[in-house]
Amino acid sequence: MKRNITYLFFLALIVSCQDSGNITFEALTLANTKCQECPEVSIEVPNALGNNKLAKSINRALQEEVISKLTFDDEINAETIQEAIESFTNGYFELKKIYPDETIGWQAKINGMITYEDNELLTIELQSYLFTGGAHGYGSTNFLNFSKKRGKEMDDWELFKDKEGFEQYAETQFRLQHNIPVNKPINSTGFMFEKDHFYLPENIGFTEKGIKLLYNQYEVASYADGPIELTLPYKDIQKFLSGNIKT
Repeated sequence: MKRNITYLFFLALIVSCQDSGNITFEALTLANTKCQECPEVSIEVPNALGNNKLAKSINRALQEEVISKLTFDDEINAETIQEAIESFTNGYFELKKIYPDETIGWQAKINGMITYEDNELLTIELQSYLFTGGAHGYGSTNFLNFSKKRGKEMDDWELFKDKEGFEQYAETQFRLQHNIPVNKPINSTGFMFEKDHFYLPENIGFTEKGIKLLYNQYEVASYADGPIELTLPYKDIQKFLSGNIKT
């Protein structure tokens, strides 16, 4: 009886570790091969293996991000990445019907990579480039942060126990990096923060060097300025982070 209890204990421990611990990935690669004139679409993102809560959460979040970037046809309610590729393709051909001599081939390239992982956290960076006509395409980067123990994607507010203090510290470092005097407005050197007030970007991600704050093009600066990045080392910001985060 004692041996059976011991066996059940270790079995439960193994299942618990599988639910909240290590995740194995493979590359999910998709391309648009429907026709020669179709838009060029190239997608390569991590695909979490297994059937636990964390794997499902990661795959669902990545799928939703990719779908949101590719959906252009209102008649297709895309629920899969492949359906989103079809929506993107249909959007191109609909525009080509209206402007047959002016429509240049569309492009969509989306790549995902793991930028950070420890016992508590997993961060995936999603880089995308879309060209749907006009003078130039648009590139953007999104960070997806996951709690491995809870098996779910984390909102930015969950990353901090003192978000206000972190924001003040980030502004100080931002001003130093971009030579903005302390006694001058944040937009005094050409930035375009709304209401001339510093705020954190929509995308905050964990990397090996620290937390990266990333403002995509047009978010606080012109397209020509490109994305604006600020990486803050963990040793300087640990006091602001949530108690569940030990970097």
